[in-house]
Amino acid sequence: MNATTVTRAIRGAVIGSLVLGFSVATLAMDGGPDPKAFRVCKDGNNLPFSNTAREGFEDRIAALFAKDLGLPVEDYNFPQRLGFIRNTLRFKLPDQDYPCDVVMGVPSGWGQVDATKAYYRSTYALVFPPKGALADVNTEEDFLKNEAVNTGQVRIGVFDRSPGSAWLAHHQLVDAGVPYRSMHPNPDVTPADLVATDLSNGKIAAAVVWGPLAGHLSRQAGEGTYRIVPLSSEKGVKFDYAMAMGVRRGEPEWKAKIESLIEKNQDAIAAILAEYKVPTLPIEEGGNDVAR
Repeated sequence: MNATTVTRAIRGAVIGSLVLGFSVATLAMDGGPDPKAFRVCKDGNNLPFSNTAREGFEDRIAALFAKDLGLPVEDYNFPQRLGFIRNTLRFKLPDQDYPCDVVMGVPSGWGQVDATKAYYRSTYALVFPPKGALADVNTEEDFLKNEAVNTGQVRIGVFDRSPGSAWLAHHQLVDAGVPYRSMHPNPDVTPADLVATDLSNGKIAAAVVWGPLAGHLSRQAGEGTYRIVPLSSEKGVKFDYAMAMGVRRGEPEWKAKIESLIEKNQDAIAAILAEYKVPTLPIEEGGNDVAR
């Protein structure tokens, strides 16, 4: 899901007063999740979203929700590859409970889960060191008009099957593209690792990545190392997506509880996303996105 092309792309409903009044005990009586812990399905090596040390922004939001519920956080880690939902949220052996109850980041309207209302919307972005031929680039238009870009002097990293690839094709920049796997066979290697290395050593001059990844690269490298230029969707290329949380189908009370927590903690969630330098856009009411 991730960003693995990242993007994880992406997530509406109004919470009534009855929903806000649900207690953990009510959830348990109605066949909801185990009330003893806030159990999260996640990838243990997928910054900036999550890791085993709980340093990702999804980890931070999970801790926020768990504190609100008066519960400890309990993680169930599994590499976010094909089959992630089947092996986490929907995994159940006979006479055993599900190992976890919520995925903290899924595309709005994604069919593999019952997605909550969206809690943030982001977009793909250009990330590059503001020096040399790209020193004066501050907008997408600047980049596309840049002489070095248009004469093939600039190499641009993109993830396979991502909007970045379609964007390069749309602007006749395919020859400048350097492709990266969205799902590396080694779960210890993240998309951020690959791009960060090649940006720092100059193998690529810029990269087109999902917004949270762009923020992570900037934070990781240090203030001023990279410039982030959010990209706008255009005909044939969709860059912006809304993100929700995912629960199992058939657990409406649990979904309502998660949505009430999103509603209640909107300001705190926004502050966490800002801390992680996630470029955000207003959430569009109605309609669903589809995964990148």
